Amino acid sequence: MLKLYYSPGACSLSPHIALNEAGLDYELVRVDLKAKKTEGGEDYNAISPNGYIPLLELADGTRLAEGAAIVQYVADQAEGKALAPKWGSKERYVLMSWLNFISTELHKGTGPLRWDAAGDEVKTQVRERLAKRLGVVDKHLAEHGPWLLGKAFSVADGYLYNVMRWMPGLGVEMGGFAALADFKARMEQRESVQRALSEEGLT
Repeated sequence: MLKLYYSPGACSLSPHIALNEAGLDYELVRVDLKAKKTEGGEDYNAISPNGYIPLLELADGTRLAEGAAIVQYVADQAEGKALAPKWGSKERYVLMSWLNFISTELHKGTGPLRWDAAGDEVKTQVRERLAKRLGVVDKHLAEHGPWLLGKAFSVADGYLYNVMRWMPGLGVEMGGFAALADFKARMEQRESVQRALSEEGLT
């Protein structure tokens, strides 16, 4: 069985949603990221050398890190679900482009907002930059939606939703993004999302 190491509401929510969409059996292992301990008391640094989540352990013991890679692995195990386009297709590279954009421009882009050492001026600039990046996604969804790949839901949508959930708490203004608001509402109607939120105690 697959084993997902996670922390509630963190970036592990994206593969959690993907696993539900795929209909795969999995075990959840909660991680205290400050203490670097699993809920069972194991040293998480001994499990994941980089010390962060998500981490997906396969049935043979192989461990996959990096959310963008994990969700693609999950999608490729879900035959008939079409959670990612076929390898080698133009559409697959579009998916990877969105996963990379979310990872680098949105996900990692929130980092300075979590740093105590970053001053107000820096955080203001970061919020403005994030708003511009979110504007790109909002425009795309308005013109080409309802999902990032158009009519087809994909694992990139789960990642976008995951990162979007952080923005209000980080002070990023979301009020002007009507297409993103509609996207968030659609995501929260999906059974996979409702289950993941429930399992992580986020409802």
